[in-house]
Amino acid sequence: MNEETRVLIDYAGRDIRLTSERWQHILDHPEMGDQEERLAETLREPDTVIATQRDPTVQCYHRLYEDTPVTRKYLMIAVKVLDDDAFVITAHFMSRLKRGTKIWPK
Repeated sequence: MNEETRVLIDYAGRDIRLTSERWQHILDHPEMGDQEERLAETLREPDTVIATQRDPTVQCYHRLYEDTPVTRKYLMIAVKVLDDDAFVITAHFMSRLKRGTKIWPK
């Protein structure tokens, strides 16, 4: 990824910003090194999206992958969704879904 912000599109057609700083943060998880295409795919075609209990403006996009660098896991992408902006906070593989209110699919 270059130094600029990349804009990805989610399942609702919303622009989701991924800054180079956030991408570098995601790469702190070594297993995320070659997962940029899966990041885009998970935003575009998630299995489920959950608003977190702690902050309902943070939506966690989940997609289950059978084969990952760390076995069968969900790719979870936390996105801060505001009225006029949406951006990736972090992403990593997890064994189960985040807790919260399911907002998609309804």
